[in-house]
Formats: sequence, C-alpha cells, structure tokens
Amino acid sequence: MASDRTVGLLGGGQLGRMLLQAANLLEIKVNILDAAGSSAKQISAHDGHIAGSFKDRDAIRALARTSDVLTVEIEHVDTYILEEVARDLGVDVQPAWSTLRTIQDKFLQKGHLLERGVATAESLALAEPSRAELERVSAELGLPLMLKSRREAYDGRGNFPVRTADDFDAALQALSGRSAQGGLQPGDVLYAEKWANFRMELAVMVVKTKDQVLSYPTVETIHEDSICKLTYAPARRVSSATNERAQALARQAVACFAGKGVFGVEMFLLPDDTLLINEIAPRPHNSGHYTIEACPVSQYEAHLRAILDLPLLAEDLELREPSIMLNILGGAGPDSHIRIAREALRQRRTKVHLYGKGEARKGRKMGHITICASTMAEAEAILAPTLALVDGTATPQSSHGSESPSKPSPLVAVVMGSDSDLPVLEPGLKLLTQLGIPHTVRITSAHRTPAHMAEFARDAAASGIRVLIGAAGGAAHLPGMAAAHTWLPVIGVPVKPSIGDGTDSVLSILNMPRGVPVATVAINNAVNAALLAARILAAGTDAAALRARDAVRAYAADSTDEVMGKDARLERIGWKDYLEGMRAK
Repeated sequence: MASDRTVGLLGGGQLGRMLLQAANLLEIKVNILDAAGSSAKQISAHDGHIAGSFKDRDAIRALARTSDVLTVEIEHVDTYILEEVARDLGVDVQPAWSTLRTIQDKFLQKGHLLERGVATAESLALAEPSRAELERVSAELGLPLMLKSRREAYDGRGNFPVRTADDFDAALQALSGRSAQGGLQPGDVLYAEKWANFRMELAVMVVKTKDQVLSYPTVETIHEDSICKLTYAPARRVSSATNERAQALARQAVACFAGKGVFGVEMFLLPDDTLLINEIAPRPHNSGHYTIEACPVSQYEAHLRAILDLPLLAEDLELREPSIMLNILGGAGPDSHIRIAREALRQRRTKVHLYGKGEARKGRKMGHITICASTMAEAEAILAPTLALVDGTATPQSSHGSESPSKPSPLVAVVMGSDSDLPVLEPGLKLLTQLGIPHTVRITSAHRTPAHMAEFARDAAASGIRVLIGAAGGAAHLPGMAAAHTWLPVIGVPVKPSIGDGTDSVLSILNMPRGVPVATVAINNAVNAALLAARILAAGTDAAALRARDAVRAYAADSTDEVMGKDARLERIGWKDYLEGMRAK
C-alpha cells in the first residue's frame, strides 16, 4: 500500500472514476460520497462509501469521520462545512477550503489572480442582474464582452456573449435563473468580462505539492458548443517559447492558492502571443485526460501523490509521445457513444475510456478516446475515421479558424532565405507532393531574420517536423545556422547565385565544423534533397515511415522503368533517330 491514509472524495462521476483507477493501482483506499451506482462507485467495492449528495452537510461530515484527507471531484461544494470539518475534526482538506471558496466564485477568482499580478481578463461585477448595470459595465469594459455567472458555470453554461446593446435583454434573460440560487445576494450573481479576441485556447495541468509546483506540457484545446472536444498534446503550431511561457504562467497562477493537488488552468493565446488566464479548476480536468496514456504519471495519480505527500518528480509529467484526446459526447440515440467506441477500437494505438453512465443524452460526456503516436501527423491520421463518424464526415474547425484536426501535419520543412530561391526548389517540392510527404515551405533568412530563423529551427521538432531542407546561395549560411539550432537532420541545397558558378555555396554548406553536420546535395538539385528527406523518413518504423518507404520504392521502380524504356527505344530505332528525337523536343 502506497499510503495508509484514507482519501474521502466528494463526487463520484467520471473524474472520480479515473481517480479510483489510479488509486487502485497503488492500493490507496478512497471513500466516495455520491449516489449509489455512480461512475466511480462501479469500480470500487467496499463498505466505506456513503450514498448521498456531495452538497449535503451531514453526508460530508459522515465522509470526513472516515477519511484522513478530503478532496473534490468538482469545486461546487459547500466550503463552509469543509472549513468546519477541517477545524473541528482535524481532517486535511485538499486543496484548501479557502482555495475552493475563491475559485468557485469566478469573479473572486479573477480578482485574486489580478491582485497577485497574474495576467487574466479585466472583469467587473454587476451590482444586480439588470439592464442598467449591464449598461454601466459595458461602458467601462467596452463591447463586445462576455456576461458570466459567478458560480456553478461550466461547459459553456452560465456564459453569454454580448456583442452589441441589442444583446442586453437576451443575455439577462438567459442568465436570470442564476439570481434565484439559494443564499446569493444580487451582487453575487453575474459579472462581465472584457472580450478576449484569442487565436487559440491552451491548457496546462499543474500539480502543487507540499514543496513544489510542477506542470505538464501545454496543450491545445478545441471547443465545440462551449464543450472541450479535442485536446492536442503538445499544442500544435505553438513555439517552444510560448509553451514554456504558458507553463510558467499556469504555475504562477496555481502558486497563488493554498493547498495541494492538481489544478487545470485554461488560458487564451492572443494574436500578439500574449497569454491570459481564462479559468482555473482546483481538481483533475478534462484537458488532462491524455496524461493517462501519454505521460509516466497521470493527472489522477499525480493528484493522489500530491495530497498524500507521496514522491513526484518533474520528469514524471513529461510527454512520452504526441497524443490526441477526443471526448465522446452523447448523440441523438441512447447508444451513440457505443458506436463511436466500436469505431475507435478498430484503429491501432487507440485507447477507449467509457464512463459507465448508461444511456447517452445529447451533449453528455460518456467517455473519451486517446491516441498516442510517434508524431502528431500519425495521431491525426489514426483519429480521422473516428472523427468522421463523430462529425458525420464533416471536418471540425477550432474556434479560431485553424486547420482541420485531420489534416496531416508536415514532416518536412523546406526553408529558403529569399523567395528568389523558390524556382530552384520547385522540382523538389513537386516531388515531395508526388511522394505524398506532408511538407511546409517557409522564408526565413539567416542574415535578415536571424531570430526568426533560430526560433523556427528550434521549434521544428516539437511541431512534428522530422527533416529540414535549407536552400541558400552565396554565403549560404541558412542550412548550417538551422543545424546549429536543432537536433533534426538538415539537408542543404546550394543555390547558384547571380554571380559565380555556385561553388562557394557548396563549400559554405559542406565545410561545417565538427559536431554540426549538414547533408549537402549538388548545386540547384532540390530533387535529390527531397529524395534524401524521403529516405530519412523511411528509416523509421511508424506509419509515416512505412508510407515514405513505399513511396521511395515506387519512385525507384518508376525510374528503372523509365530508363529501361529509353534503352528499348534506343535499341529499336537506332542512335541517329533517337538523337534527332531528343533535339526536336
């Protein structure tokens, strides 16, 4: 047994179920307070569970009496009874009841962060849910803005976008029921948040232990109807610098709160690369499901280790390989989630989690699937059939209009210092397309944009790139400088400049110092660069490598057939007619 302390869990839904699965592996006893037959109780058979509501004060007291540590599956609990059992019964509440109380009121949460210098959207509380108050806050914050409920709002519920004054009445009507929540004063119901024109939604799972604050990698989240649908780990098209800044911001935010455990930090990435905290969940989170398969220690095990003071290392939270998580939501039929799960089981490298909720209801979280692969492109390809079933063959778009998640990510990056090199690269680019190898083409100069060039090369591997092709003429520093900033193989294409025969370009790329190798092809020979890149890809063992291998073999076979055909024609018509035919072309 990893710990002799018993954990009491308020809530037994899908998050509790996955927490129990982690606890069972370590023989940690968890007592659950929730309805009989809840998702978590289905996989834990002992007499320490309590049947009832996790909002019932007497039930919480009963759970506290049989537990050493209390934690939550959802933050919408009675924090005053948690304060009482911590004080009177000496039960360890994690994270701290004061943290839960602050975070469950989203306006207080935002104020708490802003007071401590953590970047988040500016917000104003409405003194009452009225048009006059909405007019007042909109005059200060500007339009558009987001009108939000301060409490018990999640998965888009309790939020209403106010784009113009014409939306005022509809917004107040949609959220008017919130004013009827028991015990709330008029000023504790709604708040307005300054509009964040984000280009991407990111999330970071943070683990706060007794003596450190650690973080999982930054992930990209795609929402549909305000519910998280897809999580990409690591985030696509995000630089390593932004990845690190997002993790640092998430750790800074969580460090502001008392207690231990896992926190889900959602944030916005703005067009200028500014990051703003959106919301914090003081518990394991939907955006961290991928960690079960993709990391050495899942967010659920990390939560248990943190609240029980068990060892945890930063490397335990590292990503083993790229992964995608897809939520399985209830559809039109009661078995819609089963059909999705069965389709997913047909695909390799796919792990299905069902939550034991019985018949599906529209929009209800019924399970999730996780795909881990050696590259994001491979994971996207594996996901495509299941995603097509979920979407009815439609390709989803993120809320910021990014590429379709099923579009293969590039494996080869072709970079040039100037667009004047593009005609030289054209034959190679056509060959990469013919071979079916996903690629991206960029302009980044070693001399005119050195910082951009270095950042692109440094981040290439994290974005799924496996080979870099760099074209340069004259001083031809681009391939070598790129190689200095990445561990990926780099292939240099010497370009014949306007002055000279290109020998200087060859020698510049060829004469790299020891320790920074660059493969070099002949002057202007972009075709050989493309073929060499394809052969490097083909040396792997995953699906992308096998496809590259088949493409290279087919190209070689076509080349053989072409030469043999020419030989047969030469033999048939003789060298004089053959030569005349060549001159006529």
